[in-house]
Amino acid sequence: MLTTDWVLSPRQYGLKHDRDIAVPVCSGETLDCDIFRPDAPGKFPVILSVHAYSKSDQTAPLTPIGLAMPIAHIEAGDPNFFVRRGYVHVIMNIRGTGRSSGEFGNLDDRSISEIADAIAWLAAQPWSNGRVGMFGISYFAIVQHRVAALHPPALKCIFAPYGWNDAYRDRYYHGGILSWAFARAWIPTLDNPRFDQTHREALGPERFRAALDSIRNDPELQQVPFLREVMNAADVAHHRLILDFVINQLDGPYYRERSVDFRLDKPSVPAFLGGCWGIYGLHLPGAFRAFDGWHGPKKLMIGPPIYLDRPFYQYQYESLRWFDHWLKDNDTGMMDEEPVRVFIVNTGTWKTSSSWPLPETRWTPFYLHRDGLLSEHEFWADEAPTSFVDSPHERGTASFTTPPMVETTEICGPIVLTLYASTTVNEVLWFVSLLEIDRDGSERLLTRGWLRGSQRRLDPELSKPWQPYHTHDRREPLTPGEIYKFDIEVRPYGIRLDPGKRLKLRIRTCDDERPENDLQAIGLGHLNGATTGVITIHHDTEHPSCLLLPVTAGNLVGTFMSGGALPLTMK
Repeated sequence: MLTTDWVLSPRQYGLKHDRDIAVPVCSGETLDCDIFRPDAPGKFPVILSVHAYSKSDQTAPLTPIGLAMPIAHIEAGDPNFFVRRGYVHVIMNIRGTGRSSGEFGNLDDRSISEIADAIAWLAAQPWSNGRVGMFGISYFAIVQHRVAALHPPALKCIFAPYGWNDAYRDRYYHGGILSWAFARAWIPTLDNPRFDQTHREALGPERFRAALDSIRNDPELQQVPFLREVMNAADVAHHRLILDFVINQLDGPYYRERSVDFRLDKPSVPAFLGGCWGIYGLHLPGAFRAFDGWHGPKKLMIGPPIYLDRPFYQYQYESLRWFDHWLKDNDTGMMDEEPVRVFIVNTGTWKTSSSWPLPETRWTPFYLHRDGLLSEHEFWADEAPTSFVDSPHERGTASFTTPPMVETTEICGPIVLTLYASTTVNEVLWFVSLLEIDRDGSERLLTRGWLRGSQRRLDPELSKPWQPYHTHDRREPLTPGEIYKFDIEVRPYGIRLDPGKRLKLRIRTCDDERPENDLQAIGLGHLNGATTGVITIHHDTEHPSCLLLPVTAGNLVGTFMSGGALPLTMK
């Protein structure tokens, strides 16, 4: 790739493949890797990709297809691309997987520090110029965020889109509600995992038995056959990993060890971050959190809601620009461009910006009204609330829909739903969906949000008007009949709504919908409520329930409840 101003590293080398190399680390373990390098003398920058999957799968000669769980783990990229352009590409198994020694610690501190050791080893090899970058998506990117927080001297940049960095909020508990189905599908993709028992040993036998007895008596967990199986066979190897996060129902040390605290860790290595609008159930919030908290040079790129093909090959030239800039001192003009690029759905085009959220954002409240109306209009006097039944046998729904758009309107950014609600029981699980309705009435799911009612407490220091941040450090049961305020984060989205289109807010207390594809399935599969009660959403002058939408263009006059249709009354 080249322009009139810059040229990327040309395709000029053959490839040499060194298989099953054992890299020693300070713990005494070894990390197994394959090393792909140019078949020529000289010293080259190193690109490291770290994972927990089958090493051979990463370079399988497969024609890429859309995301499908059986091959979703093929995320290292193509060594042929980088090596032929003058890079060494190393694909390495994290400890306790594949041929690497040790026990699998599920991204614990020990595992991440070993990757930093491996970076130092790679930088010292005779074919290395001493500069190391990291590359890959999903698990590969999660590792990168963590390693960057350790500031290894030889690590000069990371290319890490599609990576969560808050283990509790992004991965295991959405809004405080356990997301179990993804774990059931993901664990079988690990290669030869040897699960450790660090957490169980830390608890000790008596505390572990007490914790196990407690979750076995949890009616929400008992509703899920898979979780019953796990709890009843606690000594099965992979069940030990699942029990770690089932027992730890609140945010705390287990999740903090596996997350990045951008206030304390202050990663500063140049970072390319991002994701896509469709991965709201896993990686999307991590992209924005990392961009907001990163202390060094950074880029953010949020793509269309498709995720990426597997084997993963997209972003090749974008990553080459990044690596050429930071590992070869080849100024590709990348850092002269705006740091933020977001794809706007329904336009087929990208939007650039100097910051996120976009500076032009006007967060506009759309109020929930009687008869399912969602509108900028203030409340009428004595608006009746909306109620529905929630039970394991009858899952109700409340939906609120905007009038048709009259102007072309762009929505792009963080979204918040503020609900004033009461229930006849002491808990409520909120599952929120935002949908687009086309002119013909067809619906398309855009994004989701979640919140466990008893974990509604906000952190006042970390919360923003457009971004609630819940502490998730305690459960405070609801008093039946009392009205509470719930601030629910709905994962960000970017879309253009042409005239005639509408938005629909759907509120439920479960997520038993059938997904259309594997990407949607990632955002499903949570615990559901186990009790029977009546949920009441209050929307009136004293209880201004509303959806706060990030309007970035259009909607200057607002929607028309009439739809803009004018009657003929004069004769």
